[in-house]
Amino acid sequence: MSTGPAGHVTRSFAVPPSGTAVRTPLRRFLTTDDGVTIDAVYEPVGVVYDASAPHSDHLAFVVAHGFTGAADRPHVRRVAAAFAQYGAVVTFSFRGHGASAGRSTVGDREVLDLAAAVDWARELGHTRVVTVGFSMGGSVVLRHAALYGSEDGSERGGRTGAAPDAVVSVSAPARWYYRGTAPMRRVHWLVTRPEGRLVSRYGLRTRIHHREWDPVPLSPVEAVPLIAPRPLLIVHGDRDGYFPVDHPMMLARAAGDTGELWLEPGMGHAEHAAEDELLRRIGDWAVSRAG
Repeated sequence: MSTGPAGHVTRSFAVPPSGTAVRTPLRRFLTTDDGVTIDAVYEPVGVVYDASAPHSDHLAFVVAHGFTGAADRPHVRRVAAAFAQYGAVVTFSFRGHGASAGRSTVGDREVLDLAAAVDWARELGHTRVVTVGFSMGGSVVLRHAALYGSEDGSERGGRTGAAPDAVVSVSAPARWYYRGTAPMRRVHWLVTRPEGRLVSRYGLRTRIHHREWDPVPLSPVEAVPLIAPRPLLIVHGDRDGYFPVDHPMMLARAAGDTGELWLEPGMGHAEHAAEDELLRRIGDWAVSRAG
C-alpha cells in the first residue's frame, strides 16, 4: 500500500514496459509537465466485457470528468464500465480533485493533466486514443486536442504523443465566464469568492486555486477549428441546466464538416445525465472513427 499526495491510500502497481499488453487494472500517480501529481486508473478491455460490443484492443478511452468529480466517483466509474465494452479505459482525477495534488484552475492547466493521462495510455501500448470529456472536462478535451498535434502530425503546444485520434465533448461550454443560468452563477460564486472556495474544499472535496486566469486560455469555440481533421463529436442535452443549446450550436458551427452534433432530447447535464444507451452510442462512434 502507498499514500497518495492528498492522503489517499491506494494499491501500488509495477508499471510494465512501454508497449506491453496489460490485462489487469492498474492504478498509478502520474506527473504532469508542470509537476502536479495526478491519480489515474487503467482498465484494459475485457474487465467488464460484453462480447456483442464492437471493440478494439488498440483503442483506449481517456475520460475527463466534470468539475467536482473524481476517478472514484460512482458516476465516473459507470462511464468507465460502459466504455470498457469497447476498449481500454483510463480515468483520472483532475488537479485539486480526489486524490490528485494541486488546486483546480477550472479548465486551464487541466489540459496538462489530460496530456499525462493520454501519454500513459500510449505507454501501455494503445495506438488509438479517444478523449471523452464531460462539462469542464468537455472544454478540456477540446482545448487539449487543439494544443496537442496538428494536421501534419507536428506538435502545436506540447508533446505529440499526447495528441488524441478522436474527441468527444459532452455538455461543454462554448465560451468562458458564462453566468446565464442559476447553476453557473453558483459555480462562479464557488470559484471566485473565498467563502465559496471553502465550501468547495470541505463540502465538495474540490480544492480551487485562488488566482484568476492570466492569460485567459483559448476558449472552447476558438479551439474547435484547430482539431480538424481529427473526428469530433459534440453531445449536449436539450434540457441542460448549466449551458443552453446555443453553446453546442456554436461549437458545431466552429467545427464545420469535421464535427458531428448530437442534441439529445430530454438529457440534462454531463455524466449524471448520460444514460447507458447514450454511452453505448458514443462507444460505437469511437470504434468506428478511431478504433
